[in-house]
Amino acid sequence: MLALAATLGLCACAGPRAGQLADDAPRPRVIRPQDIAVPAGYRIEKVASGLTFPTAVTFDDQGRVYVVEAGYSPGDSWAVPRLLRLEPDDRFTVIASGDRNGPWTGATFYKGYFYVAEGGELDGGRILRVDPESGRAVALLGGLPSTGDHPTTGPVIGPDGRLYFGQGTMTNSGVVGADNETTGWLTRYPDRHDVPCRDLRLRGVNFPTPRGATGAFQPIGTPSAPGQLVKGALPCNGAVMSIAIDGPASPALVAWGLRDPAGLAFSPKGRLFVTDDGYDERGSRPVWGGADLFWAVSTGTWYGWPDYSGDRPLSDADFSVKAGVPGSVLAEAPERPPKPAAQLGVHASAGSFDFSRSDAFGHVGQAFVAEFGDQAPFDGRVAGAVGFKVVRVDPGTGVIEDFAVNRGARNGPASRLGGGGLERPVAARFSPDGQSLYVVDFGRVDYTKDGAQPVKGTGVVWRVTREE
Repeated sequence: MLALAATLGLCACAGPRAGQLADDAPRPRVIRPQDIAVPAGYRIEKVASGLTFPTAVTFDDQGRVYVVEAGYSPGDSWAVPRLLRLEPDDRFTVIASGDRNGPWTGATFYKGYFYVAEGGELDGGRILRVDPESGRAVALLGGLPSTGDHPTTGPVIGPDGRLYFGQGTMTNSGVVGADNETTGWLTRYPDRHDVPCRDLRLRGVNFPTPRGATGAFQPIGTPSAPGQLVKGALPCNGAVMSIAIDGPASPALVAWGLRDPAGLAFSPKGRLFVTDDGYDERGSRPVWGGADLFWAVSTGTWYGWPDYSGDRPLSDADFSVKAGVPGSVLAEAPERPPKPAAQLGVHASAGSFDFSRSDAFGHVGQAFVAEFGDQAPFDGRVAGAVGFKVVRVDPGTGVIEDFAVNRGARNGPASRLGGGGLERPVAARFSPDGQSLYVVDFGRVDYTKDGAQPVKGTGVVWRVTREE
């Protein structure tokens, strides 16, 4: 852990400024809200467009709307990470800009400051505190192990006033492999691997890679031995952690054994929930059929990665692929994982979410989850398009229903369907009064077996409200 006290020059100007949304000329995108189906009694409309890789929406104490542009997309496509205030008529004001250490994955406003999660593909993840007046930022926490497959996520402020954030895993299922060269990070950091939060003992199972037999939690080409002890550390991979915002920013472990805690939110009753994106069918240890999960988090609990999907061990034949059953890499599991509050679609890529708190919108206590959509054929086989919508989850029953989805007989992104609706929803957030649900649409990203092909300038922010 490295607590950074230096003030960073994240904005090239003395204060907020106006300008064009995309660094490159925006690519045309057809936008037709009428192509999106929402339940009777609701309406959806476009709020902003022309964004490059938007990932989050938040609000200040005056209720004004802010959007985060990530500055990075899968496929190693780089831009400038930015925090923007949306103005009327698709205009905006730049509040802060970052350097080439994206993606910025989320933001929240608390007691006069914005708090931003920086994914840190190049230099590691950080939690930034941004002054909205000057655009300058302080890194409260740095050195997060986020240079792999899954970045730093969040942040959210808990009922205790602490800042909670997620840190995803370096790899798909605990083993570094050729797929990590495809995603780009292994070439930059050939010695990196997942770091557990607590000590783990390995079975000594090794997997073939282009650089030799490789064990779990080891650098590529390094085999593991039966009974080998892997030391835990903080910060770590596959976890939710928290820090104090007004004191030493030493991370405290909240929960671990999560593959990709993509979204965090507290329910109206103060319980922390997390979306956890499931395994892919790729790499040296591919897993078939691992669902995206929706967890009710209990402090200190291990949630199963890299040997379980939910409360089911990967030794179950249901998770087999052509290479055989993935089996386990741990000599002994820290504990038996609990049952998820809900299971979302396999490869849905569940992202950020929020809970309804207002009778004016309805469905109080239920979660609205943005689903980025499958990344086939890169992340595995799908019989049909999965995700590309916003779903409503009842955390008490686990029942999931579509809430905002493209119209038509087939599912998929608007560009594939020939419509003007949703491309890749990545975040959902309610306005402070609870009457509007804002949906951040990352924009067009096409996938091949070699990875992502994102299109700049195609991001959109939508708003769903109750009709009179």
